[in-house]
Amino acid sequence: MTASQRRSTWPATTVVAHVVLALLTVIILAGVWHLGADLWQIFAAAGAAALLHVGAVVAHRRPWVGYAIGALAMLVMVMTPFLGWSPSMLPSAVCFPLTLWRLTSLVSVRSSVVALAVAALGIVLTELVAWARLPPAPGWTRLVEGGLLMLVVGGVWLAALLVRRRHEAGRRAESERLAAAVADERASIRRDLHDVIAHTVTVMVARIEAAAVTTADPATRRELGDIAEAGRDAHQGLRAMLATLRPATVAPRADSRPREVPISLDALPDLVASAASPLHAVTFAEVGERRPLSLSAEVAAVRTAQEGITNALRHLEPPVEVTVRLHWTPAEVVVEVRDDGGKALRDVGSQGTGLIGIEERVRTAGGTLSIDDGDDGWELRARLPTKEGA
Repeated sequence: MTASQRRSTWPATTVVAHVVLALLTVIILAGVWHLGADLWQIFAAAGAAALLHVGAVVAHRRPWVGYAIGALAMLVMVMTPFLGWSPSMLPSAVCFPLTLWRLTSLVSVRSSVVALAVAALGIVLTELVAWARLPPAPGWTRLVEGGLLMLVVGGVWLAALLVRRRHEAGRRAESERLAAAVADERASIRRDLHDVIAHTVTVMVARIEAAAVTTADPATRRELGDIAEAGRDAHQGLRAMLATLRPATVAPRADSRPREVPISLDALPDLVASAASPLHAVTFAEVGERRPLSLSAEVAAVRTAQEGITNALRHLEPPVEVTVRLHWTPAEVVVEVRDDGGKALRDVGSQGTGLIGIEERVRTAGGTLSIDDGDDGWELRARLPTKEGA
């Protein structure tokens, strides 16, 4: 049964319960009247029973008002003399514990304790009145009856409190799940911003520098150099801004799944071609028969190539040669990004988090990442399983 179906059947169930309890109360009152009870006693008990039903209905929207109505009705029942027993035993008296349940589930625990104390005081008053009216009856009967009533009321209060705390724990867990999802999404956005924008800015700066070297006009060369420097400053500012999106601590979740944008390996040749310039020889090669990859593995492959090109163009003085190579086997694809070390290393400040993000992507896809810093340049290598080898 769905939640909407439960909501639709709840009013009908409530109406049926009220009707059944009211009919049983009427039948019992008719029997008591037949046994010789006065008419005013019957009307008093019937009026109190009606108030109990009203209190139970009102408690759904105004728990304190409904509880007060129920308590008043129970007081009337207790004070009404009956033939040999208390009218608080009428079936409609069940409505009073229901108002206590509703109140406990909505108000603070301290307020619900006050309501429980009121109910307990009412039970004590009930038994004292019954004992005063029936002095021949053994005193232990009053104690047993009072103890049973205390158990019922206390059990209802405790059950309502436990259900309430379970619901609150469920809401807290849902809130924590949503917060973790938001933090995970922010981290994913930060990684994508770094991968896409940082790569684009780096390629733009590299091509501007290449144009500055090849131009013969000194003024144009200086202008292009200033533009390239402004681009590097923008890159540093972008990294600082993206750092603010990084959560302080993000605990790994067992139910986390990669939520990546759909990136295809078919985009790699264009990605490589866009990074080439007169001073940056960026080439692409693919060896072996291409195999199907999972979405996370395909994204990791493209992002690995992108990050390798970005790092080479950003950290090395041109001229620079970069080779992007895909080597396919039935079980895996090896993504290699290798540079020749360039003319020299650049001082670009603190290291970014691009490689950390790539390592996480590769690991999530079931692969491994290695970085080799040799004398003749850097090599970034990612091994990713194919669907056949997964």
